[in-house]
Amino acid sequence: MKTRVTGSKNVLTENLAEPLNGATNAKIDIHAGDGNLTIDQITDSQQLLASGTLQYSDNQGLPNRSVNTSNGQSTLTLKASGTGQPWFRLPWAACNGATEWQIQLNPTVSSDITAHSDGGNVKLNLTGMNVTHVSADTGGGNIDVVLPDSASDLNLIAKTGAGNVTIYVPGGIEARVHATSGLGKVIVNARFARIDDRTYQSPSYEGAADKVEISASTGAGNVIVSIKQ
Repeated sequence: MKTRVTGSKNVLTENLAEPLNGATNAKIDIHAGDGNLTIDQITDSQQLLASGTLQYSDNQGLPNRSVNTSNGQSTLTLKASGTGQPWFRLPWAACNGATEWQIQLNPTVSSDITAHSDGGNVKLNLTGMNVTHVSADTGGGNIDVVLPDSASDLNLIAKTGAGNVTIYVPGGIEARVHATSGLGKVIVNARFARIDDRTYQSPSYEGAADKVEISASTGAGNVIVSIKQ
């Protein structure tokens, strides 16, 4: 069901409610245009693959979406229409998008997630979720990723043109981190030993069942890898 309501500054909202339809695996591809993007887990309905709200300006048109499910495998694609209004401001910590996309995913589904914004902030709270691969990027906003408490060979790529990249790693997960910044700093928790100029690794990474490989980069901001509290 699609519902639109008028908001301030000619911003409209599209409701998202995609049924699960028996999916056990999903490829999720989200392109939020120049807006902010937040992804976390569904808490109120296990019969949905995805829910949430998608804002867009009145000169953009409805976001494009498609979903296909076959033999337990779903592919969900969400993409902003048009280009909208470029939205970019300094300093990097205040980078922000013109619209807000808030999306919740079914935590029981094994998901491969691609999350993109042209210049807004991207926030992924993957706590309690089952994810196999995550790619998050933005042209100029900040990226924040909270990793799940358990993960088998999870791969995470996070890249921004100018903002900060902050990754929170649970204490029970081992990690290998590849981190670079053009003009900012790389700040990695002391739990991860420095292997070379760009690589850090926890002591038990090689033989661990729960582990993640992280590639994080920014052109002008900081890369921060912290332990999830």
